[in-house]
Amino acid sequence: MVVVPGVEISCSWRGRSVHLLGYLPDPAHEELAAELERTRESRTGRLRRMVERLASAGYPVTWSEVLARSGDVRSLGRPHIADVLVRNGRYPDRDAAFADVLHSRSDFHVSHYAPAPERAIALVRDAGGAPVLAHPFAAARGHTLPDSLVEELADAGLAGLEVEHRDHAPRDRERASRLARRHGLVATGSSDYHGSGKPNRLGEHTTSAAALGALLEQTGGQLLGASP
Repeated sequence: MVVVPGVEISCSWRGRSVHLLGYLPDPAHEELAAELERTRESRTGRLRRMVERLASAGYPVTWSEVLARSGDVRSLGRPHIADVLVRNGRYPDRDAAFADVLHSRSDFHVSHYAPAPERAIALVRDAGGAPVLAHPFAAARGHTLPDSLVEELADAGLAGLEVEHRDHAPRDRERASRLARRHGLVATGSSDYHGSGKPNRLGEHTTSAAALGALLEQTGGQLLGASP
């Protein structure tokens, strides 16, 4: 088995959440590591405030439960709150918790620091990695990104565009494929698997070997399990 090391960075563009994937960046790159740590610290603080708001409104969740459920995960997020709410019987699954109280327009929502996508792209590039824009047209997540942003990010150094994703309808995949071809971006795929709390199945959408090769040509990283 060959593993492609990477990171997912939550960015912000005009009040919208933008997820950037960084494949094969150098984990020892000081500036990227510092930016990720700043983001993690902000996410932890905002998550605690969200738990306090929910608990004050009578929802069955405490900060100690969230920490216990998250285990040794370094980056805490709303799914960890959802897992506690599901375990305590308030919702049947994560999706239901997000749809009701954990979405970005909820009264319980608290924002956190997130870099601009252009900055994240620059950091991933400086660290020798390949930046890829994740699920840009996933309407189920509350919003989609405009074609103009894809063009701007391509000019800023974006390497790829996620095409194959469960939240992309066939027309969205065609749109993403067309944009990838237009701007010379590598078309990738992902199951977006974050554990058993989501319906996503590991490997349900993948990146082709050819696309992976095209990304590797832009990086200085080493696949785990591959021969040097």
